[in-house]
Order: sequence, then structure tokens, then C-alpha cells
Amino acid sequence: MNVSHGSVHPVEDVPTTDGAVPHPLRVRMKDLPGMPGTHGGLALRLSQLFFSAAALVVMATTSDFPSVTAFCYLVAATGLQCLWSCSLAIVDVYALLVRRTLQNHRVVCLFTLGDGMTSTLTFAAACASAGITVLIDNDLDSCAHNHCAQFETATAMAFISWFTALPSFLLNFWSLASR
Repeated sequence: MNVSHGSVHPVEDVPTTDGAVPHPLRVRMKDLPGMPGTHGGLALRLSQLFFSAAALVVMATTSDFPSVTAFCYLVAATGLQCLWSCSLAIVDVYALLVRRTLQNHRVVCLFTLGDGMTSTLTFAAACASAGITVLIDNDLDSCAHNHCAQFETATAMAFISWFTALPSFLLNFWSLASR
């Protein structure tokens, strides 16, 4: 992404009228916290990165996760979520450093599609892992032979990662739809 072109727009101050008290600032859609290029957006990306990395590390450190397809899917989905969140966190840091917001239609469309796909994959993987964990724990009563606590922790971290990815997707989708 070449950010020196029109993919970022400068943030402008609202001009005052005739030196009088300015009108109360109106919040425009592109000024909402959580949008790309804002401090809220960076916080969402970093929390997505943290929780998906935690799910990835906890699940990957168990010795028997490759034997269950749902757990392999969780590792793949959280790995993809880590890469996506890390790359967009870097873009957010850059936008904050140069004091620009990311409001190009193509960029917002790319962020929306990426957030939608990664959050859907993470949610599906977390649901599949939760189902297998409940099967192992409640139905088969074989937690003594497995790493149930680690499976449950990784699944919970994946759900929290999805929960932090969902606002990013919804805000980007709303911004895209309001154009």
C-alpha cells in the first residue's frame, strides 16, 4: 500500500465563524473512535493481536493439538488474525504519526473485507474448538488424559479475539456503507 498517494487524507481543524464561540463540534463518521488511523483503532488492533497470539501460543504448545482438526483450524485462524492485526496496527501507527486518517474508499473496502474474513474465520474456529473441548470434557470425561485447561484457555482467547475484531469490522462496514 503506497500511503504517499491519496490513500490518506489530512485531518483538518473545524474553522471558527467570525471569531465567536465555535459551534459544538459534530462527530463525523470518520472521526469515531475505533476507525482506522485513530487511537481507538490502534487499541482494537493491538488487543486483537494480543488475544489471537495468546490463543495461538497456548494451543500450539500442547503436544496433541494436531490430532484434532478443529484445533489445527484454530491455530491457522488465529495465526492469520495475528498477521492481519499486526499489519493493520503498523498502518494505524503510521497514520497516527503523520496525523492522517485512513478514509480512502479502496482502503476502507480492503479493511472491511479483511476484518470480515478474519473475524468470521476466528469465530468459526473458536466455535469448533469449543465444541471439541466440551466433547472431551463433559461427554467423554477424558480431561485427565488431555490438556483440557489449555484447550479451554486457547478457545476463550480466540473468542475474545473475535469479540475485539467485530467492532473493527462493523465500524469499517458502517463507514463503507455511509459513503
